[in-house]
Amino acid sequence: MATDLKYQYSRLNIAEKLIAINVLIFIVTRLVSVLFGVSINAMISWFELPENLSNFITQPWSLVSYAFLHASFGHIFWNMVMLYFTGRIFMNLYGKKTFINVYFLGAIVGGLIFLVSYNVFPALLNANNALIGASAAVSAVLIFICTYTPNQEVRVIFFNVKLWYIGALFVLIDLVQIGYSANVGGRLAHLGGAFLGYYYARNLLQGKDIGAWFSRFLDYTSNYFKKDKKAPLKTVYRKPTSNLKKEVNYEKETHQRKIDTILDKISKSGYESLSKTEKDFLFKAGKDQ
Repeated sequence: MATDLKYQYSRLNIAEKLIAINVLIFIVTRLVSVLFGVSINAMISWFELPENLSNFITQPWSLVSYAFLHASFGHIFWNMVMLYFTGRIFMNLYGKKTFINVYFLGAIVGGLIFLVSYNVFPALLNANNALIGASAAVSAVLIFICTYTPNQEVRVIFFNVKLWYIGALFVLIDLVQIGYSANVGGRLAHLGGAFLGYYYARNLLQGKDIGAWFSRFLDYTSNYFKKDKKAPLKTVYRKPTSNLKKEVNYEKETHQRKIDTILDKISKSGYESLSKTEKDFLFKAGKDQ
């Protein structure tokens, strides 16, 4: 059964894998609390993002770990629903690495905005609060796609609505709620994530990937912790001709050229202008990356 679950997990795209991880953590923390009588607050205290800088210094990992914790079923439900639908659109535009960049940088920027706000703004000083939830990361993904393909239409109940309308509505809600909500820190974190998503998309439209350094950092970290750095010796055979290499390179170039053409079409006319064949091709290409 474990092998089957591992196989099913491997088939998920990166957004779906993050949903699975978030849900698993939510369920496990509740089970441990019920079965062993451990307070949930005690369990998550070392992983939530504290507002106090001195406490944060002792748990710097909380700048990322807070995004995997949720306060209630409603909290995680709406975040994961939004992550699922925005993730599907995102993966039709870019691959796994770009999604990871936007998602985690959104969480980090949202967390930093939270920290700075609670240590700078007089109204928030000495407030006893902590930040949990994936909302900042999800906001980054949402605003990214709203910025990158603003005129793409999505179905909302009975109506087709342009993405930029949806993004503008979510940002407006957070701005208005700052003055009325008890969760001021959470709203500020949402806006921090939204800003990251907007800024990332605007730079990508100009050909600049501001998250490339983050990808390199993750690659370096991953390679550093790999146990088997030296591959075993094996017999290598010379290829009879170089025609195969040329043919493979040609196929890759053709494949990438088709992807670029479809992305240009989305940028000019929106995602809905694509044919079903183009949508299927783009979705498959996104999962393969």
